[in-house]
Amino acid sequence: MPFDMMTMPNGLRVIGERIPHFRSASVGLWVGTGSQYETPSEAGLSHFLEHMVFKGTGKRTARQIAEEMDAVGGQLNAFTSKECTCFYAKTVDEHLPLAMDVVCDLATHPSFDAKEMEKEKGVVLEEISMSEDTPEDLVHEVLMLAHFGDQPVARPILGSSERISGYDRQDLVNYWSAMYRPQNAVFSIAGNYDWARVQELLQGLLGDWSEAGLRELRCDTHSVAPTVLTREKEIEQVHICLGFPGLSIGDERSYELSLFNSVYGGAMSSRLFQKIREESGMAYTVYSYPNAYTDCGMLSVYAATNPDTAVQVYDQILEETRKIAEGGLTREEFNMAREQLKASFIMGSESTSSRMQSNGRRLLLLNETRTENEVIDRVNAIDFDSTNELMQRILTAPHSLALVGKGVSQLAKQMER
Repeated sequence: MPFDMMTMPNGLRVIGERIPHFRSASVGLWVGTGSQYETPSEAGLSHFLEHMVFKGTGKRTARQIAEEMDAVGGQLNAFTSKECTCFYAKTVDEHLPLAMDVVCDLATHPSFDAKEMEKEKGVVLEEISMSEDTPEDLVHEVLMLAHFGDQPVARPILGSSERISGYDRQDLVNYWSAMYRPQNAVFSIAGNYDWARVQELLQGLLGDWSEAGLRELRCDTHSVAPTVLTREKEIEQVHICLGFPGLSIGDERSYELSLFNSVYGGAMSSRLFQKIREESGMAYTVYSYPNAYTDCGMLSVYAATNPDTAVQVYDQILEETRKIAEGGLTREEFNMAREQLKASFIMGSESTSSRMQSNGRRLLLLNETRTENEVIDRVNAIDFDSTNELMQRILTAPHSLALVGKGVSQLAKQMER
């Protein structure tokens, strides 16, 4: 069996991938909560809560949380996405019990100190302001709204300044009680560990984590008519984002999507990069990438350019999109992209952190596992004709458009002509 797996009596799923020739280990506690599962009145709470657990627990102060991992040379962090929150640590194998203790303590025994909460609001508000001042980030947020409309998946993970400013301690407690339950979580470990010892430690750390009170989790994203949204900003460049229909995270065709994306705009040798940056010289940055969520997805294209060339860049994106959709990939492009996909996966898997994350996320969101060899076999099985058929269907569908910059309202009218 390639993975060590168990389900604890309280419903917590545990997955381990033992790599005995490593001297490190990574652990992560994954919780099925993010902006996708928030109501409008809870916007930003998943991310704010992730911040707040680092401000202290029942047995550790914020300083102790930071110092304990630093004292053994370990790494400790967390992130919040649309559909999950992960608290993780990486350390040398001899300090694995400490890493497990700290990670589990953060997620299951936060103190939510009211004074610390008021201070941390300022940090999150600065993070929101920083996002607003980063046009490449902002245009992708605007694109989500253009493509999915007023649905949970389109709402910013950070929430809004108004919402964050208005939350009190009880809001955090209520949300934590409804979402941070063991049957809505996965503990993932990868690296050098003893499975029997890991089981023993988890029983002591998470065995009494109560499963009572979990909110029913639903994802019900429906299709909306793609639209055009703009955001005026007094900046030098115009930031352009197009959104095409994508695939959900569990769709087996995601391998085909990843392959044709590499040819389309996901690599330096891609059609979009070569045409717009190398041949035309009209943009420093241009790329495409797929986004996948539990019940929906999107293929995004991004470029940043001078306002005087924005319409030309947009037209070139559409022209290259039309060409590749109509003519398809060549056999040479297909074979090269498949090798790129395999290499990217293999090289990206050569760390305990990446394996812990891949295993934990897949088990949490899809309730399944997939070994490295299974992934490689699936990549090798990608079909040339099926890839071109999928690419044509996606790239000929109506697309959404987001623009951020100076005078973008007028530019949008020219692009829509």
